Amino acid sequence: MDIKTLCINTIRTLSADAIQKANSGHPGLPLGASPMAFVLFDDFLKISPKEPNWFDRDRFVLSAGHGSMLLYSLLHLFDYGVSIDDLKNFRQLDSLTPGHPEYGHTKGVDATTGPLGQGISMAVGMAMAESHLSAMFNTDDEKIIDHYTYAIVGDGCLMEGISNEASSLAGTLKLGKLIVLYDSNNITIEGDTSSAFSENVIMRYKALGWDTFYVDDGNDIEKIKQAIESAKKTDKPSLIEIKTKIGFGSTKEGSAKAHGEPLGEENIPIFKKNIGWKYTDSFFVPDEVKDYMKNKVNKKNKAFISWKEKLENYKNKYPQKYNLFIKCINDEIDEKIFTDEDIFKFDKDMATRQASGIVLNRLSKRIFQLFGGSADLGPSNKSVMEEFDYYSCKNRIGKNIHFGVREHAMAAICNGISLHGGLLAYCATFFVFSDYLKPAVRLSALMKKRVIYILTHDSIGVGEDGPTHEPIEHLAMFRSTPNVSMFRPCDATETAYSYISALKNKNTPTCIALTRQKLKNLKETSSESLKGGYILKDFGNNIELIIIASGSEVSLCYNVCEKLFNEGINVRLVSMPCMDIFEKQSTQYKEKVLPNNIRKRVSVEALSTFGWGKYVGLDGISIGIDTFGASAPAKFLFEKFGFTEDAIYKKIKNKFY
Repeated sequence: MDIKTLCINTIRTLSADAIQKANSGHPGLPLGASPMAFVLFDDFLKISPKEPNWFDRDRFVLSAGHGSMLLYSLLHLFDYGVSIDDLKNFRQLDSLTPGHPEYGHTKGVDATTGPLGQGISMAVGMAMAESHLSAMFNTDDEKIIDHYTYAIVGDGCLMEGISNEASSLAGTLKLGKLIVLYDSNNITIEGDTSSAFSENVIMRYKALGWDTFYVDDGNDIEKIKQAIESAKKTDKPSLIEIKTKIGFGSTKEGSAKAHGEPLGEENIPIFKKNIGWKYTDSFFVPDEVKDYMKNKVNKKNKAFISWKEKLENYKNKYPQKYNLFIKCINDEIDEKIFTDEDIFKFDKDMATRQASGIVLNRLSKRIFQLFGGSADLGPSNKSVMEEFDYYSCKNRIGKNIHFGVREHAMAAICNGISLHGGLLAYCATFFVFSDYLKPAVRLSALMKKRVIYILTHDSIGVGEDGPTHEPIEHLAMFRSTPNVSMFRPCDATETAYSYISALKNKNTPTCIALTRQKLKNLKETSSESLKGGYILKDFGNNIELIIIASGSEVSLCYNVCEKLFNEGINVRLVSMPCMDIFEKQSTQYKEKVLPNNIRKRVSVEALSTFGWGKYVGLDGISIGIDTFGASAPAKFLFEKFGFTEDAIYKKIKNKFY
């Protein structure tokens, strides 16, 4: 057996042993896809295990994240700090080898994957980031950013709609440094793919603008190598379909049972015999493999040293570009922005979507890392950086992105841009369409990536477009998602501070819900909004009633408070732009804003009342909308659903007085 085949079989046996020990996992992909993965890592990936986060490394995304043992076995052999004991602890509590790859948890994992289709979509974002940054910083004589993005996908990834969205955009943008290896085995959990997935994938990807290649035998490492070499020569993204047998060598080869269940103790010896494995110990790495991998890793590490030398030359020749590049890769933002008065100046009342557009453009002149756009709603979302061009295959340096009508892929692509590093990704759509991007927002939160989601037309204020376009439950959806800062600012000032909060919170995605309709700029709004909730104004001294509101309902409640105060009722108005951040404040601060002894409490929000109970308590009331909206001019809708000064006043009076 030649050394490369021995290495491949080592990956297979380590994977099978780990899955069997855990009595849980997916052996099918590691057994079938080990040859393509090893060829990629061995012959192509520009990486440095000694410097796993090296900026100019090639990126690798295991989009079919259920095959995680394939990646962990590779990370072990390539000396990423994943030990044999870590492999033995596969899928166990607090191990470095969780069930699906987790970014930031295990060195060498470039993206959290598992939800199928997300990985390839993030890979598109990584390739976009590489091309944009290379246009920003490379010179004719010094290319400090010059790497590829690779992904391994399965049939399931390519069935998911998000993968087609992202692949379509990748083809349009001619992302020539994106290469996808397709583990094509015609099997999913339910059996043969012919019952639900019969299209010619190669032809589909050709139609999407990709170059395509076909390898008829997933064990033929020379053909795989030749296909990748050919893919690297094109100016289009490449799909390499590689025909494999799921669960190769096992008694479950070619069957759905190989996908997601261990081979079985009695079948492990049979599998090892079938692939010509002569060793009896489990979790065994032959000495020949150790020696080969040690030499290979030493060669890989030299690539980083060469790049450092190149970077030093770049520094001497182009000191200004170098300094800017270092700020990019270190995610440095001038903190003077946080207190720059010019960011917060607004001379008239306006919709918060308009305020958002103004703030975004002010920030774009101060933060060169911004890179983003909208799902074909830029003029409505006010999400275009007006002084900058659009990014395209002909203009890689453009900062605005045409995502097209692809909300789900847009969010995942922004995750990929953020994961790549060096850029600050944002994207925009109508708030109601956040349903389409929610799975990717969840991954933003899981991976602790700072992505800014601009979500306009935030309530029944959408008006005539009707219930299909009027968000109701969406605030509650994001508020319930861990590590998501869901802002709903009440005026232009709070909108500006929503952005400041997003910039400060490097490990948290921020969603900002914004109005279509004009709102009054309140003189009381301030940097206190950075605490998530704060006392906007006390109407009187001995407070007996607290009204809590967000967004467009704050100014409405301001008028209600004045009316109540004129009747002798002392009331506090609390603006709650972000529950998540408010919950992170000290107990003392929260008690100051919402004293426990004041039981008369009201929440007011033109969306679902879900979640407000923890603030209004059993004695309070939540005024909101727990039905779908309707189609009419916004003014009439607010009247119909009870969001007028008189309607709210009467509900408070009827409840408490």
